[in-house]
Amino acid sequence: MFKTIKNALKTPDVRKKLLYTLLLIVIFRLGCYITVPGVDTFALSEAFGEANGMASLIDLISGGAFSRFSIFAMSISPYITASIVIQLLSMVFHSLERLAKEGGEEGRRKLNRYTKILTVFLALVEGLGIYLSYSSSGIFIDAGFMTGFTVVISLMAGTALLMWLGDEITNKGIGNGISIIIFVGIVAGLPGAVTSIWSLIMGTGAFSTTGLLISLAIIIGAIILVAAVVFVQQAERRVPVQYSKRVVGRKMVGAQNTHIPLKLVMAGVMPIIFASSFLTFPAMIIQMFVPDIASQTGFWATIYNFSIASSTSQVGLGYTIANALVYLLLIVGFTFFYTYATFNPAEVSSNIKKNGGFIPGIRAGKPTTDYLASIIRKLTWFGGLYLAIIAILPMLVRFIPNVDLAFGGTSILIVVGVALETIQQLESQLVMRHYKGFLE
Repeated sequence: MFKTIKNALKTPDVRKKLLYTLLLIVIFRLGCYITVPGVDTFALSEAFGEANGMASLIDLISGGAFSRFSIFAMSISPYITASIVIQLLSMVFHSLERLAKEGGEEGRRKLNRYTKILTVFLALVEGLGIYLSYSSSGIFIDAGFMTGFTVVISLMAGTALLMWLGDEITNKGIGNGISIIIFVGIVAGLPGAVTSIWSLIMGTGAFSTTGLLISLAIIIGAIILVAAVVFVQQAERRVPVQYSKRVVGRKMVGAQNTHIPLKLVMAGVMPIIFASSFLTFPAMIIQMFVPDIASQTGFWATIYNFSIASSTSQVGLGYTIANALVYLLLIVGFTFFYTYATFNPAEVSSNIKKNGGFIPGIRAGKPTTDYLASIIRKLTWFGGLYLAIIAILPMLVRFIPNVDLAFGGTSILIVVGVALETIQQLESQLVMRHYKGFLE
């Protein structure tokens, strides 16, 4: 990895893209410290001094922008939600499905335009929800119409600017822009995690042997978790395919052996994003109408505490266990849904048969479809349980006294996945430059 970065810095074109990406990242981080107009900063620091689970979850993704009530407080979450909605709608409506599969570059451009329009609408709804949720907390200088209008417009403008930064990184920089923004937002919490571990070791000012042992266990566990994520993300099941001799034009193309690479976790981190959005949605709606729900009791308070149990240990172990069980079922379910939505065994089997290929030992047609479906089913079970374990186990770390780490299982999956994807894109950019220079 370090060799790849070193070679990239030596290549002028790639170095220019890296520097441009870093510039846009700096702009993003600066925007996280620009508070929206009409906010009382002193009241804000008191209100967010002990943020509840929902606020801390949003604050993690936004890189601390939410606790500062900056223009980037909503981060890129409206865009992610809009992308998920458009993707699900494309599976239901044939017109959107044709745009995605047969529309080419123009079709992708139209889908991107629909996604951005839906993002603006969702940003308006989420901005209104945030303003209504905190209008009674005293963080606004004047909780009137103009203040609300200014706050909502500022939040919407911040989300629109993040969309533009993401597009610029994707088109003119290195890596996927939206993923890079999420990556930077999560990594921004790393200093807080280091401080938390140091406080655990030193205690109240004196060295703590127990704190040192707990810290070492956390660090070793994090290293093992990262290594497991890297191993599984890079692993794949290769299904051998053999093509017989055939005539192409006036030439006889010889037989060749190849394989179909099937990732162990084909769905990536999407099932966790779906499941977490599904679980935290009730808390967001309840908090919009009952801002002080965290201090209340009753049916809606129970639903709220259950909904935020995956992001905080303040609601108790019972809520966390119940949330973890539902979380596990949702992750496994969404893993099956997303995998079968993106990989069709019958379509792959048909393409192999049309090109004169076959899987050794398996007849073409329905037997090949059944064989691929059996492999996908086993991989999906493994992938769903793997994602669920990665997402749920770190939740238990929050019940260790005085431990409040910034990184959870979902965060590690996103960070490692984006880092691997960016390094692979750097390597491909270097290979392209190498071949270009060789041909010239």
